[in-house]
Amino acid sequence: MVYDFQVVIDCADPARLAEFWIEALGYTKEAPPPGFESWEAALTAWNVPESDWNMLASAVPPGYDRKAEHTARPRLLFQRVPESKAGKNRIHLDIRAGERGLDGEVRFAQAKARAAELEALGAKVVAEFDEGQMGRWIVMQDPEGNEFCVT
Repeated sequence: MVYDFQVVIDCADPARLAEFWIEALGYTKEAPPPGFESWEAALTAWNVPESDWNMLASAVPPGYDRKAEHTARPRLLFQRVPESKAGKNRIHLDIRAGERGLDGEVRFAQAKARAAELEALGAKVVAEFDEGQMGRWIVMQDPEGNEFCVT
């Protein structure tokens, strides 16, 4: 059996980090629950204190259906935690910006262009790697320091 899953990312500011990853991946903000015009309306109806409205935020792939048994790409859930990030991530996302099948130089140029766009959104380039036949990639950090790669 195949199980659906979501990726959960601990952070200080879920709304801000969700917005970054929405732009980085071409995702969208998750629609509010049925019967509510907005998340604010839902949180108000559920008596969630306004100070807790930024405890969670989510990003979903276009066309995401919360009732679907399986989705092609995972939902990302950002949850506020009190501690700051410490150390290197043990898991990270790779953004494949370069088109498959293209010459390595052309592909890497596409990856570098996407990395520059992500820098404009608040990400930071950490390092570039060229491992010959193993590939080339750019290690970056999102606005809260979580590592990811652009290939």
